[in-house]
Amino acid sequence: MRISRRQRIWGALLAAALVLGGILVWNIGSVLIAPANHPVGAPPAGWAAQAVTLPSASGAMISGWWLPGEPGRGVVVLMHGVHADRRTMLDRAAFLSRAGYSVLLFDFQGHGESLGKRITFGFLESRDATAAVNFARQQRSGEKIGVIGVSLGAAAAALAEPPLPVDALVLESCYPTIYEATANRLADRFGFLGRLATPLLTGQMRLRLSIGLDDLKPIEGVRRITAPKLFIAGTEDRLTTLPESERLFAAAAEPKEFWAITGAGHQDLHAFAKAEYERRVLAFFAEHL
Repeated sequence: MRISRRQRIWGALLAAALVLGGILVWNIGSVLIAPANHPVGAPPAGWAAQAVTLPSASGAMISGWWLPGEPGRGVVVLMHGVHADRRTMLDRAAFLSRAGYSVLLFDFQGHGESLGKRITFGFLESRDATAAVNFARQQRSGEKIGVIGVSLGAAAAALAEPPLPVDALVLESCYPTIYEATANRLADRFGFLGRLATPLLTGQMRLRLSIGLDDLKPIEGVRRITAPKLFIAGTEDRLTTLPESERLFAAAAEPKEFWAITGAGHQDLHAFAKAEYERRVLAFFAEHL
């Protein structure tokens, strides 16, 4: 069958669009996994915090701050979100420290002052989570340990294998699967066409990170965590939707609690509902730590 000139032109345009789309999606992937390293500096003035470094099975030396509390009160390990660092957890550290808890804040590999080659959305970061909890246990042997993980931090805590040896976890804005997390972010940025491009982006993981979709399913991890869990989600979150958070909660092992913050998106939930957040989290830790 003879191909008309118009068909050839449209074919060429389609081929060019596919090539350009592939380049765009590849570049998006490059941005998403690029390390977010930068100086963090000293702890805030007036904080009796010690700078610490600890080795992780991720291959990184993890940088953090150790803030001692009242002996016997317990320890809380704070785990930040993607492309952030330990400073985003300072306000949480402040109210926990006032309550007497010892607090460990740290940078995941590839973030802040913890060097890393690639951000892996919870895979290698789960090993940092384990290293941080082990460090806290060494500092306060015999005391109970809690965790607050935000987004990436929550996923890392949920993905740890074996499960983190802790007594209570607060998991905020935790994605159930990396496929859904990717689809939501592309749709938020590019609309319906972005959602269609999701397989092109998630398909890069094996080549770039040597991991697959099944390696990044916190919804499977929470089934194995028997420690008490408090799940917190925003009702208006478009990156980890409320139905996804509810499904994650439903899959989790008991004991568990769920708090949906009305009007909150994928943001700092402590800053959004400060008084209620502190009341609920302190009550949760008081019961379990």
